Amino acid sequence: MEELAYIPSPSRGVLYLGPIPLRGYAFCIIIGVFVAVWLGNKRWVARGGRTGTVADIAVWAVPFGLVGGRLYHVITDYELYFSQGRDWVDAFKVWEGGLGIWGAIALGALGAWIACRRRGIPLPAYADAVAPGIAFAQAIGRWGNWFNQELYGRETHVPWALHITSSTDGRVPGYYHPTFLYESLWCIGVAVLVMWADRRFQLGHGRVFALYVAAYCVGRAWIEYMRVDDAHHFLGLRLNDWTALFVFMLAMAYMIFSSRIRPGREAVVEPGASDGEAEGDGPAGKDGTFKDAEVEHEDADAIDDDGGVKDEATDGAESAKKS
Repeated sequence: MEELAYIPSPSRGVLYLGPIPLRGYAFCIIIGVFVAVWLGNKRWVARGGRTGTVADIAVWAVPFGLVGGRLYHVITDYELYFSQGRDWVDAFKVWEGGLGIWGAIALGALGAWIACRRRGIPLPAYADAVAPGIAFAQAIGRWGNWFNQELYGRETHVPWALHITSSTDGRVPGYYHPTFLYESLWCIGVAVLVMWADRRFQLGHGRVFALYVAAYCVGRAWIEYMRVDDAHHFLGLRLNDWTALFVFMLAMAYMIFSSRIRPGREAVVEPGASDGEAEGDGPAGKDGTFKDAEVEHEDADAIDDDGGVKDEATDGAESAKKS
């Protein structure tokens, strides 16, 4: 039966610029990182941090995240690299696909913590700023699976079915649920939800990040259930389903206890960020931070009732006459 409508798969996932391979999977990861840093920087500055801090910390977080994501994938799917007939060197070929978000977030957080500690920045505040950007980065990164014709769902004949044409690594050409697209759309929804909740409820102390994690886990659970690629199962569920359930419970527990212990939002997210305020114009400096209330109060005291600036010498003379 010929499908009238479907999502075509690319004929190949790599183009060559002379001897240099340009891989779609890698491009999706790189674009996602740039989007996450750009949005994270805007949110960080809005909270009182310096421009560029998010990028500086990302220099640590991104490499750690890539290593963590690859480690999780290789460990949970070790038979793809270390079973008979397999080449263990393939475990280092990240560009061929295979990054576990759980390991990427865990080890990426470690890298971010190291960088934050070196600058005296609270990790929860940084995590809150970059959370929506990470969700958008995941939405973009999932299109890398489309380039590699991998991680699709069960066979289907819906109009938006994904047409798989490759037969390598045991694939069977046909029409399948585009789980990469489902997860991409879900991640966009998560990012929008997190930004709305952050503005509506003034979340802080890591609760924005926890909400992102919890919301992502909900979607990942049902999307994981649809996938047909090989995976380890426990009690009838895929390993990633159990991981999503466990991480969801941790995120919810953190949100509940954090809101009781540390309600509200951090007053200062980056120590010393207000030092450059004098260089700015108006109540906010160049880095988008606001003047300290005490400074504004002192400025107000220097203005007399008629709107003019008081002369300190005149004030002193008047005080001497009265005494």
